[in-house]
Amino acid sequence: MKELNSASDPIGQNLIKLISNVCFSVFVFTVLIFTVIAITYQPPDPWESSRALTRVFTEFENATFQNDNSVLKTGEDVAFSPAVSPSAMSIAITDAVIEKSAENYTNLTLSSGCEDVSTVNCSGHMVLIAIEKFNMKAFKSILFLEYQTPVNGSKPDECDVAWRFRNKKEKSWRKYRDFRRFRIGFGENCTYKVLSAKGWHSGINARRPRSRVSPSRNDENATLTLGSEINDTIPVLGSDAAFRRRKYLYYSRGGDYCKGMNQYIWSFLCSLGEAQYLNRTLVMDLSLCLPATYTSSKKDEEGKDFRFYFDLEHLKEVASFAEEGEFLADWKRWDKTHKKKIPVRKVASYKVTPMQLKKDKSTIIWRQFDAPEPENYWYRVCEGQAAKYVQRPWHALWKSKRIMNIVSEISGKLDWDFDAVHVVRGEKAQNKEMWPHLDADTSPDALVAKLQGIVQPWRNLYIATNEPFYSYFDKLRSHYKVHLLDDYQELWANTSEWYNETRLLNGGRPVDFDGYMRVEVDTEVLYRAKTRVETFYNLTTDCKDGVNTC
Repeated sequence: MKELNSASDPIGQNLIKLISNVCFSVFVFTVLIFTVIAITYQPPDPWESSRALTRVFTEFENATFQNDNSVLKTGEDVAFSPAVSPSAMSIAITDAVIEKSAENYTNLTLSSGCEDVSTVNCSGHMVLIAIEKFNMKAFKSILFLEYQTPVNGSKPDECDVAWRFRNKKEKSWRKYRDFRRFRIGFGENCTYKVLSAKGWHSGINARRPRSRVSPSRNDENATLTLGSEINDTIPVLGSDAAFRRRKYLYYSRGGDYCKGMNQYIWSFLCSLGEAQYLNRTLVMDLSLCLPATYTSSKKDEEGKDFRFYFDLEHLKEVASFAEEGEFLADWKRWDKTHKKKIPVRKVASYKVTPMQLKKDKSTIIWRQFDAPEPENYWYRVCEGQAAKYVQRPWHALWKSKRIMNIVSEISGKLDWDFDAVHVVRGEKAQNKEMWPHLDADTSPDALVAKLQGIVQPWRNLYIATNEPFYSYFDKLRSHYKVHLLDDYQELWANTSEWYNETRLLNGGRPVDFDGYMRVEVDTEVLYRAKTRVETFYNLTTDCKDGVNTC
């Protein structure tokens, strides 16, 4: 027995050693694998989601800018919550808020009981509660933010009331106004109820004073005397000390000037993104060149104000910028009045990356774009490796509120209950080589046949289109209540608020409601439709960017 134990002990010891060696080898091999993975693994690009977002806006490769200009997106069309200043926030009027308010008045009755039902006390709180409840049921796509106290209408049983709102489909927190006239009656227990309501902007007694330009139509120093709600005045740098304390990024005019507006947006957001990456104030030229594709003269038109198309008030809230003219004047004044000149770093090529400029301490970094095209495009700065560091701030660029007010007017006139079809024609319909079926697929007969299977008969149908002939869609009028942008010309006519305010921005000179503005309005009305029919997804099998690009 003793001999057996002696013989078996080496076997057990060898087995333990073997198991130990195997375990150690597995451990070493595992460590080796993790080491290799750690060295070779490339984590996902933190800006990948941002680049995917920019593809939604641009939809082109290698910056050719041959994309469809019939739909123009800006930051408020992005599906994320925007940065909102505290002053822009409002409490939404919901069913719970209305019921809570009504509870505080449950014991109140009409001063005269139900004896006099011919007169309505419009300033009474129960009238407002009745109107709020009516609006909540009638306009489900609207978020009501705040109401004014109702005022008397034109008859004893009518009340006019104004409110602020936004559409639930809009991503920005901009507020708009409506004022309507309601006929008020009495329900059970002498409580008020809405018997009927008139249309968009019908409650004229509740309307705020309209904007006026004074004293004359030709006065370049005209000023708004009443009612302007848009604060898009140009920010002032201030004293010499304030000018000197800041650091600036200045882009000279390059080859993007007078190119397509999508290219302008792509390049402008590159410059703003670099300024934010470098923690500098962007020097910004507010004078744009509108390309011939959008002008009635069919020629490039310079001197267009940035504020005609984009929201400067919002841009001021989320970004730091200085207007070019004032910046150059302050720079010149400083150099005249001080012996020590402003430190300037001139950058001649876009190949000098933002990363190389990150630690530069010069007061002004001046990017100059003097090379031949396409070397002189602003957006080249954000290509290549820079794309991983410079993020285009799409959230900073919204469409002009004056344009968006027209959008709300049109949607309101349709009581926010309409469908829309986007009909792309123009040069694309004539180019049979790139779009062989587009012309036939968007013909009047084809539109009638296609839409009847998508949109219910006799619905309000808004047509967003670049088709120049108004009568082109007459066949649809036998099936739908057709609306085109030209049906609302009074919204930018010479008696409109838009006309007065844009003329003020233009030094007293009238502003043409140009093709780019039309596309901006069409785009936003299209987004607000309950049913949306697209050309290249619903009407035709052709590819959006031409043959073999689907």
